Amino acid sequence: MKLPTYDGTGFIFANKTVGEIISKLLIYLYPAAGLILLLMLISGGITLMTAAGDPAKSKAGYGRIINAFIGFAIIFVSYFVLQLVEVLLGVKII
Repeated sequence: MKLPTYDGTGFIFANKTVGEIISKLLIYLYPAAGLILLLMLISGGITLMTAAGDPAKSKAGYGRIINAFIGFAIIFVSYFVLQLVEVLLGVKII
């Protein structure tokens, strides 16, 4: 019994390895991370502005802003780790 293939369907990931698929998806990950950072900063800022002196709301706003920066830092560092892997191993990732 022969398994079906994607030949002739125009599927962009047909005959691609997992590494090639991840490389294509990473192009969209970094701009999306920047947009999410912006939205989280706006959300945290609005929470801070509407806290009206409530310490719990202020703490939630600051927490959202700090978590946004931490998450973006993780994505930012991952980009440089990928660049380092490319140079050291000679593998084209991005």
